[in-house]
Amino acid sequence: MEILNSIIYLCNKIIAIKIKKIQMRKRLIFSILIVSLKAVYALTPYSPKYFGPNANPVPEFTDARIPAKTTISLIGDYYFGFGDQTKNAYFKVEVPLLSERVSLKVWTTLFENYRVTDSVSIKRNMNGNTSGTASGDIYVQTRFLIIKEKKFMPNLILNSTLKTASGTNHLERRYFDTPGYYFDLEVGKSIYTNCKFISEIRAVANYGFLCWETEKQSTQNDAPMYGGKISIGNEHWKLENTLSGYKGWMHENYGSDYGDYPLVYATKFTIQTNKLCYFGQYQYGIKDFPYHQIRVGVSFPVEVLTPKYK
Repeated sequence: MEILNSIIYLCNKIIAIKIKKIQMRKRLIFSILIVSLKAVYALTPYSPKYFGPNANPVPEFTDARIPAKTTISLIGDYYFGFGDQTKNAYFKVEVPLLSERVSLKVWTTLFENYRVTDSVSIKRNMNGNTSGTASGDIYVQTRFLIIKEKKFMPNLILNSTLKTASGTNHLERRYFDTPGYYFDLEVGKSIYTNCKFISEIRAVANYGFLCWETEKQSTQNDAPMYGGKISIGNEHWKLENTLSGYKGWMHENYGSDYGDYPLVYATKFTIQTNKLCYFGQYQYGIKDFPYHQIRVGVSFPVEVLTPKYK
């Protein structure tokens, strides 16, 4: 009986050792897999060229004016070309805390549906996936009127913007898994004519500083941002043409193909009615932003959501 017990004890010991070795192998394989996935993920540059169109786009800027009433915008975008098709719904609201002087602005991509080619999936290390859905980051911006437009003075507005890391589907390169922020100045001046068809010609310049964290050892990419806009029209319609971009520093260290130097051109046509503002826009990525964009939307003032101070 003692011999039998010894044999059973020895067998249990051998089985326990084998189980422990198997568990250690599984843990080792799992650890190697995680490290490998992180290494592959880190190879993809944190730049607009290798992510979805809403990950880190060239920031939009206004006509250097702050509204008198709370304004809501509902927008639909279609990005296409260069192997990526993306459709998304976009929401924006601007609340004037002090009419035409100080405002709080919030916007986000509510939902996007995308499809990419096999070559784009491989280029972005998307784990073999070519389609899916995602939701976007939330942007929060405060705007301050520093100088009010007069006869010989332009409007000067300072914007301070924070980008959250709330976007989803990071592994498929739809959004950065890191926060960001930017500061910029908008300068706008109008020339008014006596012509009814084109009663206003407005020039706007934008300059600022954009920053976001990357996965490359948590390195921070800093970029001066810039833009210029010319708009013409009257109280019923407006046509805008905009050229804008930003210039990160990482392409200078990691190669010109890093993709953090985007430049885009956009033309936008707006129709203004008594209560609603309809607009359509076409945007083309000239450099490091591989997309065509078609945008349609509507914006409208909401009196009941406009703060009133007595």
